[in-house]
Amino acid sequence: MLVYVLNPGSTSTKLGLATVTAGPGGAAANVERIEVKHPDIRQRDAAAKGLDPNALDAIRKLVRDAAAAWPRPDAIAVRGGIIGPIPAGTYRVTPTLAEYSLSCPYGVHPSNAAATIGLEWAAELGVPVFMTDPPTVDEMLPEARVSGVPGIQRVSRFHALNARAVARRAAREVGKRFDDAAIVVAHLGGGASVTRFEKGRAIDTSGGLLDEGAFSPQRAGTVPAWGLLDLAYRTPREELERRLTTECGFQGLLGTADLREIEAREPGDENVQRVVNAFILQVAKTVGAYAAAGGRPDAIALTGGVVRWAKLAERLERRLAWIAPVIIVAGELELEALAEGAGRVLLGIEAARDWQPGTPAA
Repeated sequence: MLVYVLNPGSTSTKLGLATVTAGPGGAAANVERIEVKHPDIRQRDAAAKGLDPNALDAIRKLVRDAAAAWPRPDAIAVRGGIIGPIPAGTYRVTPTLAEYSLSCPYGVHPSNAAATIGLEWAAELGVPVFMTDPPTVDEMLPEARVSGVPGIQRVSRFHALNARAVARRAAREVGKRFDDAAIVVAHLGGGASVTRFEKGRAIDTSGGLLDEGAFSPQRAGTVPAWGLLDLAYRTPREELERRLTTECGFQGLLGTADLREIEAREPGDENVQRVVNAFILQVAKTVGAYAAAGGRPDAIALTGGVVRWAKLAERLERRLAWIAPVIIVAGELELEALAEGAGRVLLGIEAARDWQPGTPAA
Protein backbone atom coordinates (compact mmCIF):
# COMPACT_ATOMS: atom_id res chain seq x y z
CA MET A 1 0.00 0.00 0.00
CA LEU A 2 1.04 3.63 -0.52
CA VAL A 3 1.06 6.30 2.19
CA TYR A 4 1.84 10.00 1.80
CA VAL A 5 3.78 11.32 4.80
CA LEU A 6 3.80 14.96 5.96
CA ASN A 7 6.22 16.32 8.60
CA PRO A 8 6.28 20.16 8.80
CA GLY A 9 9.23 22.04 10.28
CA SER A 10 9.85 25.72 10.97
CA THR A 11 11.36 26.55 7.57
CA SER A 12 11.11 23.28 5.65
CA THR A 13 8.70 20.38 5.40
CA LYS A 14 9.63 16.75 4.85
CA LEU A 15 7.41 14.71 2.55
CA GLY A 16 7.49 11.00 1.91
CA LEU A 17 5.95 8.57 -0.54
CA ALA A 18 6.00 5.34 1.46
CA THR A 19 5.46 1.80 0.31
CA VAL A 20 4.23 -0.11 3.35
CA THR A 21 4.19 -3.89 3.68
CA ALA A 22 3.64 -6.32 6.52
CA GLY A 23 6.95 -6.99 8.20
CA PRO A 24 8.80 -7.43 11.52
CA GLY A 25 7.03 -5.53 14.26
CA GLY A 26 3.85 -5.34 12.17
CA ALA A 27 4.68 -3.07 9.23
CA ALA A 28 7.73 -1.92 7.29
CA ALA A 29 8.00 1.25 5.20
CA ASN A 30 10.29 2.12 2.31
CA VAL A 31 10.18 5.90 1.90
CA GLU A 32 10.99 8.15 -1.06
CA ARG A 33 11.80 11.53 0.50
CA ILE A 34 11.40 15.15 -0.55
CA GLU A 35 12.15 18.27 1.52
CA VAL A 36 10.62 21.60 0.51
CA LYS A 37 11.74 24.98 1.86
CA HIS A 38 9.17 27.60 2.85
CA PRO A 39 8.77 30.79 4.93
CA ASP A 40 9.10 30.50 8.69
CA ILE A 41 5.87 28.94 9.90
CA ARG A 42 6.06 30.65 13.30
CA GLN A 43 4.59 34.11 13.85
CA ARG A 44 7.35 36.71 13.71
CA ASP A 45 5.27 39.31 15.59
CA ALA A 46 5.96 38.75 19.29
CA ALA A 47 2.41 39.88 20.10
CA ALA A 48 0.88 37.26 17.81
CA LYS A 49 0.38 33.70 18.93
CA GLY A 50 0.29 30.52 16.91
CA LEU A 51 1.41 29.87 13.34
CA ASP A 52 1.66 32.25 10.41
CA PRO A 53 -1.36 31.86 8.04
CA ASN A 54 0.68 33.07 5.04
CA ALA A 55 3.33 30.43 5.67
CA LEU A 56 0.61 27.78 5.96
CA ASP A 57 -0.73 28.79 2.55
CA ALA A 58 2.78 28.51 1.11
CA ILE A 59 3.17 25.01 2.57
CA ARG A 60 -0.19 23.91 1.13
CA LYS A 61 0.92 24.87 -2.38
CA LEU A 62 4.45 23.52 -2.08
CA VAL A 63 3.22 20.17 -0.77
CA ARG A 64 0.71 19.76 -3.60
CA ASP A 65 3.28 20.75 -6.24
CA ALA A 66 5.97 18.42 -4.85
CA ALA A 67 3.63 15.40 -4.83
CA ALA A 68 1.77 16.20 -8.05
CA ALA A 69 3.24 13.23 -9.94
CA TRP A 70 2.79 10.70 -7.15
CA PRO A 71 0.21 7.92 -7.53
CA ARG A 72 -2.91 8.14 -5.38
CA PRO A 73 -2.22 6.86 -1.85
CA ASP A 74 -4.23 4.60 0.43
CA ALA A 75 -3.80 7.04 3.33
CA ILE A 76 -1.96 10.12 4.53
CA ALA A 77 0.16 10.10 7.70
CA VAL A 78 1.00 13.37 9.46
CA ARG A 79 3.26 14.40 12.32
CA GLY A 80 1.33 14.95 15.55
CA GLY A 81 1.46 18.35 17.23
CA ILE A 82 1.80 19.45 20.82
CA ILE A 83 -1.74 18.61 21.89
CA GLY A 84 -1.40 17.57 25.51
CA PRO A 85 -0.84 14.21 27.20
CA ILE A 86 -2.24 11.20 25.30
CA PRO A 87 -1.43 7.48 25.10
CA ALA A 88 0.94 6.25 22.40
CA GLY A 89 -0.58 4.95 19.19
CA THR A 90 -2.03 5.95 15.85
CA TYR A 91 -4.99 8.33 15.82
CA ARG A 92 -7.59 9.20 13.22
CA VAL A 93 -7.26 12.85 12.28
CA THR A 94 -10.63 14.59 12.49
CA PRO A 95 -11.67 18.22 11.98
CA THR A 96 -11.91 18.59 15.76
CA LEU A 97 -8.35 17.34 16.24
CA ALA A 98 -7.02 19.51 13.39
CA GLU A 99 -8.69 22.66 14.76
CA TYR A 100 -7.48 21.95 18.29
CA SER A 101 -3.92 21.31 17.15
CA LEU A 102 -3.80 24.48 15.04
CA SER A 103 -4.85 26.53 18.10
CA CYS A 104 -1.52 25.50 19.74
CA PRO A 105 -3.05 24.94 23.20
CA TYR A 106 0.15 23.55 24.74
CA GLY A 107 2.72 25.58 22.83
CA VAL A 108 3.62 26.72 19.33
CA HIS A 109 5.35 24.11 17.17
CA PRO A 110 5.37 23.62 13.37
CA SER A 111 3.94 20.12 13.77
CA ASN A 112 0.69 21.68 15.01
CA ALA A 113 -0.10 22.57 11.38
CA ALA A 114 0.23 19.02 10.06
CA ALA A 115 -3.26 17.78 10.96
CA THR A 116 -5.00 20.67 9.18
CA ILE A 117 -2.89 20.44 6.01
CA GLY A 118 -3.14 16.65 5.96
CA LEU A 119 -6.90 16.66 6.45
CA GLU A 120 -7.39 19.11 3.57
CA TRP A 121 -5.15 17.01 1.34
CA ALA A 122 -6.90 13.78 2.33
CA ALA A 123 -10.31 15.29 1.55
CA GLU A 124 -9.16 16.08 -2.00
CA LEU A 125 -7.88 12.53 -2.47
CA GLY A 126 -10.71 10.74 -0.67
CA VAL A 127 -8.42 8.83 1.73
CA PRO A 128 -8.10 8.63 5.54
CA VAL A 129 -5.45 10.54 7.46
CA PHE A 130 -3.64 9.41 10.63
CA MET A 131 -1.12 10.74 13.13
CA THR A 132 1.20 8.60 15.26
CA ASP A 133 2.98 9.24 18.57
CA PRO A 134 2.99 13.05 18.92
CA PRO A 135 5.58 14.72 21.21
CA THR A 136 3.20 14.77 24.18
CA VAL A 137 2.74 10.99 24.41
CA ASP A 138 2.48 10.33 28.14
CA GLU A 139 2.90 6.85 29.61
CA MET A 140 5.06 7.75 32.60
CA LEU A 141 4.86 5.82 35.83
CA PRO A 142 3.17 7.71 38.70
CA GLU A 143 6.40 7.82 40.70
CA ALA A 144 8.27 9.23 37.69
CA ARG A 145 6.05 12.31 37.72
CA VAL A 146 7.06 13.42 41.21
CA SER A 147 9.62 16.22 41.62
CA GLY A 148 11.04 17.46 44.91
CA VAL A 149 9.01 20.66 44.74
CA PRO A 150 5.30 20.70 45.70
CA GLY A 151 3.23 21.90 42.75
CA ILE A 152 5.89 21.08 40.13
CA GLN A 153 5.34 17.80 38.31
CA ARG A 154 7.69 16.15 35.84
CA VAL A 155 6.00 15.90 32.45
CA SER A 156 6.34 13.68 29.38
CA ARG A 157 7.46 15.77 26.42
CA PHE A 158 10.04 14.04 24.27
CA HIS A 159 10.93 12.83 20.76
CA ALA A 160 8.23 10.17 21.00
CA LEU A 161 7.83 9.41 17.30
CA ASN A 162 11.49 8.70 16.57
CA ALA A 163 12.32 7.26 19.99
CA ARG A 164 9.58 4.63 19.79
CA ALA A 165 10.50 3.68 16.21
CA VAL A 166 14.17 3.36 17.16
CA ALA A 167 13.26 1.34 20.27
CA ARG A 168 11.30 -1.08 18.06
CA ARG A 169 14.33 -1.49 15.79
CA ALA A 170 16.72 -1.94 18.72
CA ALA A 171 14.50 -4.64 20.22
CA ARG A 172 14.50 -6.53 16.91
CA GLU A 173 18.28 -6.27 16.64
CA VAL A 174 18.77 -7.95 20.02
CA GLY A 175 16.18 -10.63 19.21
CA LYS A 176 13.35 -9.34 21.41
CA ARG A 177 9.75 -8.31 20.80
CA PHE A 178 9.31 -4.59 21.52
CA ASP A 179 6.42 -5.41 23.85
CA ASP A 180 8.71 -7.70 25.88
CA ALA A 181 11.87 -5.57 25.87
CA ALA A 182 13.51 -2.92 28.04
CA ILE A 183 15.17 -0.31 25.83
CA VAL A 184 16.79 3.04 26.65
CA VAL A 185 16.78 5.50 23.72
CA ALA A 186 18.93 8.63 23.61
CA HIS A 187 17.64 10.99 20.92
CA LEU A 188 20.47 13.47 20.29
CA GLY A 189 19.38 16.14 17.85
CA GLY A 190 18.74 19.88 18.08
CA GLY A 191 17.19 18.90 21.39
CA ALA A 192 18.09 15.84 23.43
CA SER A 193 15.90 13.38 25.30
CA VAL A 194 16.59 10.03 26.95
CA THR A 195 13.64 7.68 27.42
CA ARG A 196 13.16 4.30 29.10
CA PHE A 197 10.80 1.88 27.34
CA GLU A 198 9.45 -1.11 29.28
CA LYS A 199 7.29 -3.64 27.43
CA GLY A 200 6.37 -1.05 24.77
CA ARG A 201 5.66 1.76 27.24
CA ALA A 202 7.72 4.93 27.77
CA ILE A 203 7.78 4.76 31.57
CA ASP A 204 10.14 7.72 32.13
CA THR A 205 11.89 10.40 30.09
CA SER A 206 14.31 13.26 30.60
CA GLY A 207 12.17 15.44 28.32
CA GLY A 208 13.27 17.28 25.21
CA LEU A 209 12.85 21.03 25.70
CA LEU A 210 13.31 22.85 29.04
CA ASP A 211 13.41 19.67 31.02
CA GLU A 212 16.41 17.59 32.12
CA GLY A 213 19.44 15.71 30.82
CA ALA A 214 22.41 16.61 28.63
CA PHE A 215 22.81 19.88 26.79
CA SER A 216 22.42 19.75 23.02
CA PRO A 217 23.56 21.87 20.07
CA GLN A 218 21.38 24.81 21.19
CA ARG A 219 19.62 23.83 24.45
CA ALA A 220 20.84 24.09 28.00
CA GLY A 221 19.90 20.73 29.47
CA THR A 222 19.96 20.38 33.25
CA VAL A 223 21.24 23.57 34.90
CA PRO A 224 22.29 23.98 38.57
CA ALA A 225 19.28 25.49 40.34
CA TRP A 226 21.22 28.26 42.08
CA GLY A 227 22.73 29.46 38.80
CA LEU A 228 19.37 29.32 37.05
CA LEU A 229 17.77 31.36 39.85
CA ASP A 230 20.46 34.03 39.51
CA LEU A 231 19.90 34.14 35.75
CA ALA A 232 16.10 34.19 36.08
CA TYR A 233 16.07 37.13 38.49
CA ARG A 234 17.97 39.34 36.06
CA THR A 235 16.37 38.14 32.79
CA PRO A 236 12.79 38.58 31.53
CA ARG A 237 11.02 35.24 31.17
CA GLU A 238 10.58 35.29 27.38
CA GLU A 239 14.23 36.19 26.88
CA LEU A 240 15.32 33.49 29.34
CA GLU A 241 13.30 30.81 27.52
CA ARG A 242 14.78 31.91 24.21
CA ARG A 243 18.32 31.82 25.58
CA LEU A 244 17.91 28.41 27.20
CA THR A 245 16.44 26.86 24.05
CA THR A 246 18.45 28.57 21.27
CA GLU A 247 21.63 30.13 22.69
CA CYS A 248 23.02 27.46 25.02
CA GLY A 249 24.66 24.07 24.59
CA PHE A 250 27.29 23.97 21.85
CA GLN A 251 25.99 27.28 20.48
CA GLY A 252 26.58 29.13 23.72
CA LEU A 253 29.78 27.35 24.74
CA LEU A 254 31.53 27.27 21.35
CA GLY A 255 29.75 29.94 19.30
CA THR A 256 28.27 27.44 16.84
CA ALA A 257 25.75 24.61 16.75
CA ASP A 258 27.22 23.26 13.50
CA LEU A 259 28.60 19.86 14.49
CA ARG A 260 30.66 19.56 11.28
CA GLU A 261 32.51 22.72 12.27
CA ILE A 262 32.95 21.49 15.84
CA GLU A 263 34.24 18.13 14.63
CA ALA A 264 36.79 19.88 12.39
CA ARG A 265 37.93 22.18 15.24
CA GLU A 266 38.20 19.53 17.94
CA PRO A 267 41.65 18.00 17.21
CA GLY A 268 43.53 21.28 17.70
CA ASP A 269 41.30 23.17 20.15
CA GLU A 270 41.44 22.28 23.85
CA ASN A 271 38.27 24.22 24.64
CA VAL A 272 36.32 22.31 22.00
CA GLN A 273 37.73 19.06 23.36
CA ARG A 274 36.57 20.01 26.87
CA VAL A 275 33.03 20.85 25.74
CA VAL A 276 32.70 17.72 23.58
CA ASN A 277 33.93 15.58 26.46
CA ALA A 278 31.40 17.30 28.73
CA PHE A 279 28.61 16.48 26.27
CA ILE A 280 29.65 12.83 26.11
CA LEU A 281 29.81 12.70 29.92
CA GLN A 282 26.36 14.27 30.31
CA VAL A 283 24.77 11.94 27.78
CA ALA A 284 26.39 8.91 29.41
CA LYS A 285 25.23 9.97 32.88
CA THR A 286 21.68 10.54 31.65
CA VAL A 287 21.56 7.18 29.85
CA GLY A 288 22.95 5.53 32.98
CA ALA A 289 20.20 7.09 35.08
CA TYR A 290 17.47 5.76 32.79
CA ALA A 291 19.17 2.37 32.59
CA ALA A 292 18.78 2.35 36.38
CA ALA A 293 15.07 3.23 36.16
CA GLY A 294 14.35 -0.51 35.94
CA GLY A 295 16.32 -3.70 35.53
CA ARG A 296 19.30 -3.90 33.19
CA PRO A 297 18.01 -2.89 29.73
CA ASP A 298 18.16 -5.25 26.77
CA ALA A 299 19.67 -2.50 24.60
CA ILE A 300 20.66 1.15 24.50
CA ALA A 301 19.90 3.01 21.27
CA LEU A 302 21.63 6.22 20.16
CA THR A 303 19.81 8.23 17.50
CA GLY A 304 19.38 11.75 16.12
CA GLY A 305 21.47 14.07 13.99
CA VAL A 306 24.34 14.27 16.48
CA VAL A 307 24.94 10.53 16.00
CA ARG A 308 25.94 11.22 12.38
CA TRP A 309 29.24 12.33 13.96
CA ALA A 310 30.59 8.79 13.81
CA LYS A 311 33.62 9.22 16.08
CA LEU A 312 31.51 10.87 18.77
CA ALA A 313 28.98 8.03 18.54
CA GLU A 314 31.82 5.52 18.91
CA ARG A 315 33.03 7.27 22.07
CA LEU A 316 29.54 7.17 23.51
CA GLU A 317 29.25 3.49 22.63
CA ARG A 318 32.48 2.71 24.48
CA ARG A 319 31.16 4.55 27.55
CA LEU A 320 27.87 2.67 27.58
CA ALA A 321 28.58 -0.82 26.25
CA TRP A 322 29.16 -2.21 29.76
CA ILE A 323 25.47 -1.63 30.51
CA ALA A 324 23.90 -3.26 27.43
CA PRO A 325 24.43 -3.68 23.67
CA VAL A 326 24.47 -0.28 21.97
CA ILE A 327 22.47 0.16 18.75
CA ILE A 328 23.29 3.23 16.63
CA VAL A 329 20.61 4.71 14.36
CA ALA A 330 22.06 7.92 12.91
CA GLY A 331 19.51 10.56 11.92
CA GLU A 332 15.88 9.73 12.53
CA LEU A 333 13.07 7.39 11.43
CA GLU A 334 10.19 9.85 11.65
CA LEU A 335 8.81 9.45 8.13
CA GLU A 336 9.08 5.67 8.38
CA ALA A 337 7.41 5.70 11.80
CA LEU A 338 4.47 7.76 10.53
CA ALA A 339 4.00 5.54 7.47
CA GLU A 340 4.26 2.36 9.53
CA GLY A 341 1.74 3.67 12.07
CA ALA A 342 -0.80 4.24 9.31
CA GLY A 343 0.16 0.91 7.75
CA ARG A 344 -0.47 -1.03 10.97
CA VAL A 345 -4.00 0.38 11.02
CA LEU A 346 -4.67 -0.31 7.33
CA LEU A 347 -3.31 -3.86 7.66
CA GLY A 348 -5.53 -4.53 10.66
CA ILE A 349 -2.56 -5.06 12.98
CA GLU A 350 -3.43 -2.14 15.23
CA ALA A 351 -6.71 -0.35 15.91
CA ALA A 352 -6.81 3.39 15.26
CA ARG A 353 -7.46 5.52 18.32
CA ASP A 354 -10.10 8.25 18.52
CA TRP A 355 -8.92 11.51 20.05
CA GLN A 356 -10.92 13.98 22.13
CA PRO A 357 -9.70 17.02 24.07
CA GLY A 358 -8.49 15.87 27.44
CA THR A 359 -7.86 12.26 26.33
CA PRO A 360 -6.36 10.73 29.50
CA ALA A 361 -2.76 9.65 29.47
CA ALA A 362 -1.84 6.00 30.05
